[in-house]
Amino acid sequence: MKTLYTAEATTKGGRAGKVTSSSKAIDNQLSVPKELGGEGGNNTNPEELFAAGYSACYGSALQHVADKHKIDLGDFSVTASVSIGKTEEEDFQLSVILDSYLPTVDIETGEKLVNEAHKVCPYSKATRDNIDVTLNILLDE
Repeated sequence: MKTLYTAEATTKGGRAGKVTSSSKAIDNQLSVPKELGGEGGNNTNPEELFAAGYSACYGSALQHVADKHKIDLGDFSVTASVSIGKTEEEDFQLSVILDSYLPTVDIETGEKLVNEAHKVCPYSKATRDNIDVTLNILLDE
């Protein structure tokens, strides 16, 4: 791989610590959600950060494949829902649902685009065969 860009972030203190990126664009206190045994609060957590990154990256992949096929996506959006749970072996596991709102395309075109985007998105490649990823299409009626 020819590296084009490298992002760097450091977390001190784990899930209840503080995360800072080398650019200082991220400088956030973290909190453990109540559902995971923490105190909750208004701070972010690793799942929210992963959801933000995945939705942005997958959205760019959608735009890339749409541009390749000369399809206008209009005012599209991607929502990533990242869940954490336990397997039967009591190991922690993530799952992701990607809801792609595609107001300017029909269902057939939408399916083609989300599947192709899932093949080229770096986050999708990194998670492939590691976690369950569900692709949904939301269209205007």
